[in-house]
Amino acid sequence: MSGAELDRVTLAFEPSSLVVLNVVLALVMVGVALDLRPRDFAAVLRHPRAAVVGLLGQVVVLPALTFALVLVLRPPASVALGMILVAACPGGNMSNFITHLARGNTELSVTLTAIGTVLAVVTTPLNLAFWSGMSADTAALVRSVALAPGELVATVLAVLGAPLALGMLVATRYPRLADRLRGPFKLFSVGCLALFIVIGLSRNAGILADHWALLGGAVALHNGLALLSGWLVARTSGLPGRDRRAIAIEVGIQNAGLALVLAFDFFPGLGGTAMIAAWWGVWHLIAGLTLAIVWRRRALREEDAQAQATTT
Repeated sequence: MSGAELDRVTLAFEPSSLVVLNVVLALVMVGVALDLRPRDFAAVLRHPRAAVVGLLGQVVVLPALTFALVLVLRPPASVALGMILVAACPGGNMSNFITHLARGNTELSVTLTAIGTVLAVVTTPLNLAFWSGMSADTAALVRSVALAPGELVATVLAVLGAPLALGMLVATRYPRLADRLRGPFKLFSVGCLALFIVIGLSRNAGILADHWALLGGAVALHNGLALLSGWLVARTSGLPGRDRRAIAIEVGIQNAGLALVLAFDFFPGLGGTAMIAAWWGVWHLIAGLTLAIVWRRRALREEDAQAQATTT
């Protein structure tokens, strides 16, 4: 099967499964929101520069970098659209855990996830429409499905905005209940999403095998550049090591579940788009956790300085 034929592949995916995927993603977002409080949003006022840099890296730098990568690699149009779609999504819910494991600034990570997810109701449709329209090939795909911006915004609001509001309401009004639900709920919801992605990939293993070099290579390179760009943006801005780690992980860990929902909702006949989103959901965890383990074993410069100061 040629790369161009990948644009016309329809994945083995039952329509009823889309309902399940939407419910699972909503549960994941409720689990994320159980960790949030209004004070997490107020943290921007305490650390405005780091938050602004992180959001710019997520909302501006990553989509622009993705488009540049598409121009260099020139993949099939459905694959390019999948890369743009993933880059348009907000940070993934596992970014906070991975940041904590990496000894990064977890508070900043939570703040970026919260604000980035809320802003995604606007930024995801805008980035998808803008960057896909910059390429003739991807613009043709978007026109072929008659993508309605209003429907896209409504979908993002339904699977992100409403669950976030519900989770934050529970966390604020019923903190004891939220404390009991937080761990089991997050484990269950993330486990369901991971299982859904694994089952989806296994059912379409033939397509993944036929295009392993293309799909696997594009996702690995894309994700690696996302992590690197987040770190470089933070470093160029003069942020300390803990903030650099948090921003790098936030930019590199995307909400692949949302990308899958949008791929199947709006681009159901484009196999390359959905396969990029699904494989990203697996790969970014492998890459993110590996990086976190490496960073966890390396002391930050500010920690070294503090240790030296206490011994002198």
